[in-house]
Amino acid sequence: MGEVFDVAVDLRKSSATFGRWVGATLSAENKRQLWVPEGFAHGFLVLSDFADFLYKATDYYAPEHERCVLWNDPEIGIKWPLNGSPVLAAKDQAGKSLKEAELFP
Repeated sequence: MGEVFDVAVDLRKSSATFGRWVGATLSAENKRQLWVPEGFAHGFLVLSDFADFLYKATDYYAPEHERCVLWNDPEIGIKWPLNGSPVLAAKDQAGKSLKEAELFP
């Protein structure tokens, strides 16, 4: 149920696509999925009043390894489909810019 805009950002310094992002609108109706490989940041914006949003991971959740990139970093330039400012979790409010973020080799 619902709809989200799902985003992945390449955080691999050695990658030809470092700092670039890709986004897709996902919903039960369009049945699309977005694969986010290791070395990428992942974020999403709920576009509907609510959304059931599930994702799979390659390992168990380990919060001590979680990092956060600033959602509106102009260097990344994600074009979020929103009017105004989003409601952010505290950890997302504390995100770092790409220049300050802990990156992958």
